[in-house]
Amino acid sequence: MWSFSKIESENLKAIADLESKLGITLIAFSDAEIEYADLKEDAAKEVKDLEKKLGLSLVAVKA
Repeated sequence: MWSFSKIESENLKAIADLESKLGITLIAFSDAEIEYADLKEDAAKEVKDLEKKLGLSLVAVKA
């Protein structure tokens, strides 16, 4: 499953510098050896539609 990344201070500074330069916020995630689900086109559309409706991002993984 995904979790926030543990970032070394020098890498954190590089991220902060880029955020400042671009005027954005970056969020770092790391995966914990998960397998993504292989969705057919209609299933992928349903996931995308739900993402849009809920205003968030979803990740399909194998159960």
